[in-house]
Amino acid sequence: MPFGPASRLGVSLFDETPPVEWVPGRSQEEAETFIKAVYRQVLGNAYVMESERLVVPESQFKLGELSVREFVRAVAKSELYRSRFFTSCARYRAIELNFRHLLGRPPLDLEEMRAHSTILDTQGFEAEIDSYLDSDEYQSTFGENIVPYIRGYKTEACTSMVQFTHTFQLVRGASSSSLKGDLSGKAPKLNALVIQGIPTPVVSPASKGAVFSSRPTGSVTRLGVDGSAGGKVYRVEVTGYRAKTFNSISKFRRSNQVFLVPYDKLSQEYQRIHQQGGVIASITPV
Repeated sequence: MPFGPASRLGVSLFDETPPVEWVPGRSQEEAETFIKAVYRQVLGNAYVMESERLVVPESQFKLGELSVREFVRAVAKSELYRSRFFTSCARYRAIELNFRHLLGRPPLDLEEMRAHSTILDTQGFEAEIDSYLDSDEYQSTFGENIVPYIRGYKTEACTSMVQFTHTFQLVRGASSSSLKGDLSGKAPKLNALVIQGIPTPVVSPASKGAVFSSRPTGSVTRLGVDGSAGGKVYRVEVTGYRAKTFNSISKFRRSNQVFLVPYDKLSQEYQRIHQQGGVIASITPV
């Protein structure tokens, strides 16, 4: 095994494994290999019991009735995926995991996460899944017959250093799963990070003192700004969140949410929360 930068960052297996592309007419044994590869990527390297497998979509794929993309769609819309990565997770954790599982990268910024949050509010879970699989990015990167893969550590998948470092908050080596082996569990990992828009330390999983959680990045007061209120970040606690445009009682939000908001975005965030039916319980400087 080569020991280069990819090895030190814990992504050597991703770097050394070429994309897996399905060609119609392959054997049943090869089809089974592709099915397992889709489960591994879409379910975040989680173990799938025999009783949990999607028998009908698997059969359709083997018969050539489903492309790889449509089989990915079936897995991502299944109750298996929904129960593991949606109904049991905080909203922004679910969205960041969708990016990891379906596009192989972290979200670009807060606006991209908000856009997907809006889809959940107005159209629901299945439309949220479709928004990734029907995107130009998915089509140009994976097409109909390539199994999605982790690519957020590559320059062509990232537009900034911040996005690159956020990859390693979601993927801690090829042997880690989306939920296990991570101190954050089902809580959002990138919410505060994308709000502040700062890169995070990238620590090799094998290094001394490496942990499976975000390391402190120091003071949350932004550099280059004076000690006045303009340089601070505020903790906004929201309760009674409802999605008025979708359901009177949202299926997609926990009753309490906490946001870290820079001072100059406070008014904008305040309006957004109230437009979506939220009740602000407290706003405190951090």
